[in-house]
Amino acid sequence: MVGPAVFESYYGRPILKEPAWKQPDVPLYLFLGGVAGASASMGALAEPSGRPALARATRLVAAGAASASVVALVHDLGRPLRFLNMLRVIKPTSPLSIGSWILAPFSGLAAVTAALEVTGRLPTIRRLTGTAAGLLGPAMCTYTAVLLADTATPAWHEARLELPVLFAGSALASGAGAAMLAAPAESAPARRAGLAGAVTELVVARRIEHGLGLVSETYRTGRAGRLLRAARALTAAGAGLSLLGRRNRLATVAAGAAYLAAGVCTRFGVYNAGVASAKDPKYVVVPQRARKA
Repeated sequence: MVGPAVFESYYGRPILKEPAWKQPDVPLYLFLGGVAGASASMGALAEPSGRPALARATRLVAAGAASASVVALVHDLGRPLRFLNMLRVIKPTSPLSIGSWILAPFSGLAAVTAALEVTGRLPTIRRLTGTAAGLLGPAMCTYTAVLLADTATPAWHEARLELPVLFAGSALASGAGAAMLAAPAESAPARRAGLAGAVTELVVARRIEHGLGLVSETYRTGRAGRLLRAARALTAAGAGLSLLGRRNRLATVAAGAAYLAAGVCTRFGVYNAGVASAKDPKYVVVPQRARKA
């Protein structure tokens, strides 16, 4: 009788190196970029629809979240010059290069739009920069998922088809949550966007947690599992509260806070699932053998 296989590596070391990115810098970078992108897109649509308070709030959130996202990234890199070095070339085959060229112009456009919103000057330029930032918003919401999936980390690579959709739904819900907190009086479109994002996030999270074979374990167990369960509960609570928010401003604010907290838990959960999958050799060996068979 042959006992169960024990997946080990030479000298007890993992087959893959654990992701070297810092916590909480990189998970926050993932979260803040999504909030910024979704907020900019909502801001671009809010002003033409006659909701100036919502437009102003979402533009300010987009600029603040984008700036904080750049700060988190630079802190992880260690020196600002390293981020600037990424902008020396454009390499279409590199998600990191393309991501840098999405983040840099988006942050600049969002900052200019927010500055003009606060000062009240150059309204035509403000609309143009706000629209341009809004067009880049969907890319801001999803490019970070491509960055994770384009690695050898099993939990991220195996979910390469699902992660962009998960991040898009989570970003939409988080952006809606920020809008519901900042402009509750004009938050009807944000409530609808939040419900769409919440449904997307819950459906795709279920697929990731149960549809990736052995690697799905990393999303259900340990710290990642606890964080993603919290994200699921907070997302569902946010959706339920947003339905009550049509008649209750306090429920709208509570829903917004729940959506934002869920977005943070989702990004930290996905990141920790990747770390766990890199540490255990079985998540590398078993899927490789299955593909070979």
